[in-house]
Amino acid sequence: MASAFSHIAVPAVLYASFKSETVNLRLFVLAAVCSVFPDMDIIGFKFGIPYGSQWWHRGFTHSLVFALCPASLLTYFHRQFRSKPWTVFWLCFISCASHAFLDAMTNGGLGVALYWPFSLKRIFFPFRPIQVSPIGVGQNYKSFFPPI
Repeated sequence: MASAFSHIAVPAVLYASFKSETVNLRLFVLAAVCSVFPDMDIIGFKFGIPYGSQWWHRGFTHSLVFALCPASLLTYFHRQFRSKPWTVFWLCFISCASHAFLDAMTNGGLGVALYWPFSLKRIFFPFRPIQVSPIGVGQNYKSFFPPI
């Protein structure tokens, strides 16, 4: 099932495969955060963004262009992560982009806007073996976000 925990599998495998002075635990934690970051779009529920909008779940935050943004920004902090700039960039980009690829292999929802802003079309991959995870607690988003 696709969930925050399963999305961390990609940076975990990268960390285990390439562990070194530049691919260190500090960088792994950053990559793990990048791998779940696209799901921050669920905040759209709270603001009444309509289901299926490019600004809603699996919209622009699940695109390759979006994955470039945090990866590029975080590259500037490579010294704090005791790593090389390109190592930070690629690990963060792959981790963030993998989120969309995993979601495109699920069996539910509207698909992902992988090519946003060039295309608003939501896509799924032909091979979809992953059970979709419900959004929110008990599939009731109002219980996920307490009233303001």
